Amino acid sequence: MKRFLFIFAFALWTAGVISAQVVYQDVSNPGIYEFLDEMANMQLIRVNSVVKPYSREFIAECLNEVQADSEHLNPRQQAELEFYLKDFNKELLSARYFPKRFDILYYSDSLFTCTINGIFGGQAWVNSNGFNYHRWYGAELSSYMGKHLGFYASMRDNAERYPTADTGIITTRHGGTYRSGDYSEMRGGITYGWKWGDVALVKEYIEWGNSYRYPNIISSKAPSFAQFRLHLAPADWFEFNYVHGWLVSGVMDSLRSYSYNGVQHNIYHSKYISANLFTFKPWKRLNLSVGNSVIYSDQYLNPAYFIPVFFYKSVDHSYYGSTSFGGQNSQMFIDISNRLIRNVHMYYSMFIDVMSFGSLFDPETHANHWSMLGGIRYSNLLPNTTLTLEYVRNHPLVYKNDNLTTLYNSNWYSLGHYLGDNAQELYVAVDLRPWKTLHLQAWFSLAQKGPDRVYDRTSDPVTGIPMVLGNTFMESVEWQKELLGFRAEYQLLNDFRFFVELEQQNMEGNEERYNTEFWRGDLVTFSFGGNFGW
Repeated sequence: MKRFLFIFAFALWTAGVISAQVVYQDVSNPGIYEFLDEMANMQLIRVNSVVKPYSREFIAECLNEVQADSEHLNPRQQAELEFYLKDFNKELLSARYFPKRFDILYYSDSLFTCTINGIFGGQAWVNSNGFNYHRWYGAELSSYMGKHLGFYASMRDNAERYPTADTGIITTRHGGTYRSGDYSEMRGGITYGWKWGDVALVKEYIEWGNSYRYPNIISSKAPSFAQFRLHLAPADWFEFNYVHGWLVSGVMDSLRSYSYNGVQHNIYHSKYISANLFTFKPWKRLNLSVGNSVIYSDQYLNPAYFIPVFFYKSVDHSYYGSTSFGGQNSQMFIDISNRLIRNVHMYYSMFIDVMSFGSLFDPETHANHWSMLGGIRYSNLLPNTTLTLEYVRNHPLVYKNDNLTTLYNSNWYSLGHYLGDNAQELYVAVDLRPWKTLHLQAWFSLAQKGPDRVYDRTSDPVTGIPMVLGNTFMESVEWQKELLGFRAEYQLLNDFRFFVELEQQNMEGNEERYNTEFWRGDLVTFSFGGNFGW
């Protein structure tokens, strides 16, 4: 702990000498993330893809590295590099005039840099159940002051004819705080960076865990939430990430709620997350990450959970006792990312909710609740072609808890994998990029859910310690969705794209529970849309 405090204090002390600035790049912008992933698979750059979003400065540095080795790029990749540099050269070049993307407002001098853009877009779906749409508009800005400070903001208003991602619906789309089909989203924050680290107070999406379909550690399913972040990379072989977030429990505190002048004022239970991730890099392109998290509630901000390097389950025991089940909800996770073979990315993520070593191989107990995700991506199997194969298996009761205020969720949306517990999915995708910023993708997925199980604690007959017994994984299929899709997307300008999509789905089982009426049944759905800004 003393070493950590010394490192942190030394970083701030040396900030006047070594500088860096941080503004996060929206994870909803797929183009730049896909390009960096391809470059990492080609071994031209190194990325720690277990944690997203990346900062704009980090993206710019990666593009600069790729430009230094541009002789290894084919014509399409070279054209895309030049395309993205029109945006991210703003982080690299101090001069105001250079080949630059279109911005509504861009200003830069020796002290202050600011970019302001509008946001507008929409998507429409048509199938035999009718017509649906999602439209959004707003504005965003990003700015740097001096050598260390960064701040940014993004506000957008959303409207949908029918909710596309309401709570309880199985979908990969972001969740929203709906009010009759409308919801708004405010993101942004302030950051302070130096050469090998940064701290930030932001309201933002966060994704932890390698995946090309959907992460299983921390996902961006829930609406963005306020969070304090710490990122340290003091050596080439080590990186550390920490987050403390203010979640939304959605559980009303009836004792504190009150009525005044005929108006009901509802007070909700507080809820927080504290999570850390240690990434070790024993070889140049092999990342091994381990970490843990805790969801805690019904107490003031606990300073013990602000200590970034702690194992939070042990902290919980020190407050509530090792045999108590009235404490907080803790988790562990492991992630492996292997790019040692050129053009190949192999990855594995494991989210551990409950693990009982005594019953690890006991087929009768099933007291272990975890999610396992693994996959492989082969870039440029043929020129400009990518093949992805991914499988996820979520055991019964993972992401669940019997205390509503410490569920692994926010706004009632899961912080983990979108399928929830007792589920599995196979995902196969082929991507083709024939020329600059044109992306063609065909994919197939088979998703299944087993019976819904109640989180019920049973005392061990020998020790008397309460145990949460799981159930046999997928003893029957209660819901299934086969999805075959094709998508064509083209970025005409930076952050300006349009797309068309065609999906055929075959669905069986409990559709009423997991799908809105618009997406029930065997369907062929045509979709189209476009946007400026993310």
